[in-house]
Amino acid sequence: MYELNQLMQLAAIADAGTISAAAEKLNISQPALSRSVQKLEEELGVRLFDRSKNKITLNETGELAVEYARKIIFEAENMAEKVKLFDKSRRTISIGSCAPGPFLELSPLLSKLFDGISVSMEINEEDVLIKGLYDNIYNIIVLDKKIEAEDIMVFKLCEEHLMLSVPPAHPLAMYKSIKLEDIDGETMLLYSHIGFWKRIQDTMTKTNFIEQDSREAFVELVKSAALPSFTSDLQIKHNGDVKNRVSIPIEDEIVNPLFYCHIHKKNKKALSPLIKKFV
Repeated sequence: MYELNQLMQLAAIADAGTISAAAEKLNISQPALSRSVQKLEEELGVRLFDRSKNKITLNETGELAVEYARKIIFEAENMAEKVKLFDKSRRTISIGSCAPGPFLELSPLLSKLFDGISVSMEINEEDVLIKGLYDNIYNIIVLDKKIEAEDIMVFKLCEEHLMLSVPPAHPLAMYKSIKLEDIDGETMLLYSHIGFWKRIQDTMTKTNFIEQDSREAFVELVKSAALPSFTSDLQIKHNGDVKNRVSIPIEDEIVNPLFYCHIHKKNKKALSPLIKKFV
């Protein structure tokens, strides 16, 4: 029976135009490729090439064989990719969240509860997260609201409270708490990948935000700059407060959300150690 490698060599000859060019591309000798082609013809019981003294070309049967070979190669590669993805999914818990903060709570907990399991995390829009939960893209999604559905389990994960971070010399540093309207109009540092917190940015129309795509660059800039930035109680809990900065609670209800985990009931058994922690 022919082998996948033979079909790949046949396709390479069709792409390259000649056996010598294909052999060079495949990094094998021309005689070895010729023998492989002859063996494939013997196994199929047909002639795939027209041969003359100084030339070998695909005949119509060979062209048909190349067409089928390409399909088989594609299916083989697709199978390998699907199998790898399935195997990875068995060893990975995928989380989708509307904001970065819940990852700080979930990631270490999952690593503790599921030994040997890796955790992948992604921030996305609510509708994408819900669809991803049903499509098995995410094992868990975190939203700032409960989605009521018979096939979804929901439990409260955590609260997060947004805070303003300023140097001690900043005029707002003396305040025990503030509102968003108190800082609208400031120039502020902002980390770009903040999920649903973007809606806070959209309400502060007078504020000039200097955005950073890199989390590491943002943290280093906050340490050295005199400009205000946002932090939260979850950030401080898990990463510590930035030295020489004062964190001031923000009173607005919109910046103090509750986050809820959503798990499809088909994953209830697999994620039962996590569920038992909260339900």
